[in-house]
Amino acid sequence: MSESMSQAAGRVMKTAVVTGASGGIGSAITRRLAAEGFAVIAGYHRAVERADSLVASLPGQGHRAVRIAVDEPQSLAELSQSLEESPGSLDLLVNCAGMTRSVPHDDLDALDDATIDEIFTINWRGPFAAVRALRPLLDKADSAVVVNISSVSGVTGQGSNVAYCASKAALDSMTRSLARALAPSIRVVSVSPGWVLGEYADQVPSAYLEAQRSGTPLGRLATADDVASAVSAVVQDLPFTTGAIISVDGGRPLGVT
Repeated sequence: MSESMSQAAGRVMKTAVVTGASGGIGSAITRRLAAEGFAVIAGYHRAVERADSLVASLPGQGHRAVRIAVDEPQSLAELSQSLEESPGSLDLLVNCAGMTRSVPHDDLDALDDATIDEIFTINWRGPFAAVRALRPLLDKADSAVVVNISSVSGVTGQGSNVAYCASKAALDSMTRSLARALAPSIRVVSVSPGWVLGEYADQVPSAYLEAQRSGTPLGRLATADDVASAVSAVVQDLPFTTGAIISVDGGRPLGVT
């Protein structure tokens, strides 16, 4: 066996967990990480066929689709146990699972308590619960990273509804708190997109999206691959960054008109 082959054989493949991997942004992140050599655990809630198809398309080895319901403690406990029984450590957790629905900000009655609770359960408690469940595995890695997929709505207060904006602001606050609490063994960073072209944007009137595009200094809206590139940069190229909110919004909050 050549020296290079021997080194490759002795190298432990890095492992990443991506929650919400069957969605547009999640699938782009999953593909990017697989291309960069990670064994990816592609988490899904209900879309098992999409997750299986995604995993089948990935380059490399060690990928698998796993049901990860971030609002179900038992689901996260089972994931942790499964990873404990696997060789190697957990090097990266990407909290991409999220939910929302469109409610006008001035229609306070339409934003009912059940919707508010669901948004905060999935968008804030879910990422926290995932970190809590997987922390022992992340602690075993040489340099572990948690990336929370947030939104510029957490800063601007403009988004699908008031609770969604608040949940993303809370997620960014959690990123800062956990970055301090889990250092130095685990870095924690938010990646914060603006409008991202895809399934949700397709449901919005084209005139509204055009107004968003024309008001963005860089002259376009984000793609899922833009978000995936930011996640990759946090993991691979920014080893001295933690507690930061990385914007992927083309400068939209600058308010160009």
